[in-house]
Amino acid sequence: MPMTDTAKRQSIIDACIRMNAMGINQGTSGNISMRHGDGMLITPTSVAYDRMRPEDIVFMRADGSVDGALTPSSEWRFHLDILRARPEVQAIVHAHPPYCTTIAIMGRDIPPIHYMVAVAGGSSIRCAPYATFGTAELSACAVKALEGRKACLLAHHGMIAVGTSLDKAMWLAVEVETLARQYHGCLQIGTPPLLSEVEIQNVLGRMASYGHRDDVDAA
Repeated sequence: MPMTDTAKRQSIIDACIRMNAMGINQGTSGNISMRHGDGMLITPTSVAYDRMRPEDIVFMRADGSVDGALTPSSEWRFHLDILRARPEVQAIVHAHPPYCTTIAIMGRDIPPIHYMVAVAGGSSIRCAPYATFGTAELSACAVKALEGRKACLLAHHGMIAVGTSLDKAMWLAVEVETLARQYHGCLQIGTPPLLSEVEIQNVLGRMASYGHRDDVDAA
């Protein structure tokens, strides 16, 4: 049964609180959206998650117009552009997890250090070039980095995870932070050996047959 408007809004709030509790975000620096009608529901800017109410979640139409008294997240542009570019995506999680952000500051992709890199849809988790937050340039960089992928890093910024549901986008955000932590740990020792493209494709095929198709298939 489709979720009601209020249920969607509350699920976004719950996910924001969970995001901070799990340590993949700090304060109100992250933002979450869900596809809704002819637009999206998105977190407002600068409202503490534990004080947020369902009516505070902003509805933004596909043309960028909004309903509600509050201003949408300053990153609304890449949320809207990702939903336009990726019709299968139903939810987007943007956060500043410590290890993802560390790797992103260095401008590095997360390479295939572990087979679970495949859950983001390919043989790497790309790092989009730096652009100022909230700009059309950043949005274009994010959309490109997500081509054929379900997650990316943003240079000197943070990460984005998308999914066919909010639960799946949240799960992926946590998994990408775990991979970033592992990669960071490997770099303290030396240059890590990588899995081959052939093996990553093998992993993608095996995961698809294990019932994780929505989580790991490339778009």
